[in-house]
Amino acid sequence: MPIRHISDTARWVAFYRAMESERPDALFVDPWARRLAGAQGEAIVRTLPRAQSSAWAMIVRTAVFDEIILRLVQRDGVDHVINLAAGLDTRPFRLALPPALRWTDVDLPDILAYKQETLAGVQPKCVYEAIATDLTDTTARQTLFARLGGTARRALIVTEGLLIYLQPAHVGALADALHAQPTFHDWLIDIASPWLRKYMAKSWGKTLDAGGSPMHFFPEEGPKFFRPHGWRMVEFRSSLEEAHRLRREMKLAWLWRFMGKISSAERREAQRMISGVVLLERAGAQDR
Repeated sequence: MPIRHISDTARWVAFYRAMESERPDALFVDPWARRLAGAQGEAIVRTLPRAQSSAWAMIVRTAVFDEIILRLVQRDGVDHVINLAAGLDTRPFRLALPPALRWTDVDLPDILAYKQETLAGVQPKCVYEAIATDLTDTTARQTLFARLGGTARRALIVTEGLLIYLQPAHVGALADALHAQPTFHDWLIDIASPWLRKYMAKSWGKTLDAGGSPMHFFPEEGPKFFRPHGWRMVEFRSSLEEAHRLRREMKLAWLWRFMGKISSAERREAQRMISGVVLLERAGAQDR
């Protein structure tokens, strides 16, 4: 079984980053991705059904997250990035971040220990901290958020590849817990539609379920799910549109674009919202 634990998905995504980094026209370069992915990360991509042909989606997601994080830090005054379920992400080591920026990675002890061991001697670009916390422990989570909230003027929360593995009720509880901290201003997520759930069930579903990593969060209402929890969407980047912009499209993408042109406006919008990256911000009471 290539995936035995939820943390193994971090090795999977790290291998995608390695694939992109080794291209001559790479959208980003992660010098440590292949080392972090290890043999297991490569095995997941080589053996999981449709994993290689789906690399474009994770690569595009990584590139778009990079762009938005840098913009918020360099232009919009974010002084603390809090990366929940950070896995094997290396952004605090590879992005051009201000030295005074605070970056906190939060994840389970084993995956953080592995990352720290693998990256031993590599200097972060900013003030970096890794905190081992089980985010499903509500008491520990509340204590952590209160502590981190007190260290920022404007914090950006990053949950890349996390929410899809949570039950909707747990996503709502996390949204409420984040909103309880006044300095948690921005929240960067990725989101998938119910249509994509059907595709994933056919390709990766059984493997992920058997490895204790079932996918749950495919909200019918899309980003509007977060509105009752105090968050409103300020930006949506469609995976299909961004793949076209970045020239990392899936096979037969031209056919999707053609079908969109001859479809109704409603169907085009549904196609656009199949999956994407969403930037949320704290909403006022009138926006809920």
